[in-house]
Amino acid sequence: MAQSTPMIEVENLTKQYPGRTAVDGISFQIGRGEVVGFLGPNGAGKSTTLRILSSFLPATSGTARVAGYDVFREPDEVRRRIGYMPENNPLHLDMRVREYLKFRARLKGLGWRRSRERVDAVLQQCGLTEVAGRIIGQLSKGYRQRVGLADALVHEPDLIILDEPTIGLDPHQIRSVRALVKELGRNHTVVLSTHILNEVEMTCSRVLILHRGRILASDRTEDLTQRMSLDGRVVAEVEAPAAQLLEAFRDLPEVERVELEPLDGNYLRLSLVPRHGADLRPLVFAEVRDHGWPLRELTRSRHSLEDIFIHMTRGKVRED
Repeated sequence: MAQSTPMIEVENLTKQYPGRTAVDGISFQIGRGEVVGFLGPNGAGKSTTLRILSSFLPATSGTARVAGYDVFREPDEVRRRIGYMPENNPLHLDMRVREYLKFRARLKGLGWRRSRERVDAVLQQCGLTEVAGRIIGQLSKGYRQRVGLADALVHEPDLIILDEPTIGLDPHQIRSVRALVKELGRNHTVVLSTHILNEVEMTCSRVLILHRGRILASDRTEDLTQRMSLDGRVVAEVEAPAAQLLEAFRDLPEVERVELEPLDGNYLRLSLVPRHGADLRPLVFAEVRDHGWPLRELTRSRHSLEDIFIHMTRGKVRED
């Protein structure tokens, strides 16, 4: 397939169960080389969508293609191009790490020589070399997650799908898995499904926000936080007379509102709301510099993904 073909193409995809709709007519594309986060609460339709894309679950209607291949008509071709780590990692706990990965490589169609080469490569890539001879069931949860990642990578897939890869891990293990996901993003298309908001901010360049089986937003992580900014408010901590600060900023055409709050010593917190989303930081810096006032902080407020998600789902979350 041509390299210009998107890695994932989904059109009006729907999955219905008796009494509920898990995925409700969603459409999106993911380009080659992107690291995209599927963000949403439990039950939003993330895992269902990923299982459909991986040819493990049929859809009720709609179309889906991976690397140009139809998920429903060409499932074998699709599976060859996907490395999938499900939320509940189904490892063979009585097997040793190297033994298990060789077994999985052979199942995925690799020959004896190639399987040995790839197992050695993923053991090193996933930081498993030192535990290669240990029984999987005796490993920590963090190492088991690494074995699952190595399994997903062993056949050199174009697309890697990770469903809640850090669930149940301690903070140190989470940082380790995040670093590995970022590394994978250099050579693969990665789709990361999670309900943990900062997981997407830390690892993904683009985010799809799902809720009740529908896509509420699709954008670059950075662009989405900027677009959803409440007011682009600028906050500065300045040592200056209050009256002079107000006089310097309240009549400027770029400024909608000025607020002052006393701090320690002679410092004041100056809060400016711009008109039309203008970035007031250069203006504030120039004014403070021209007046010779000491400045110890100058920031522009931005939404986190948590703010965005709450804003988008406000009033839409079911009562349990």
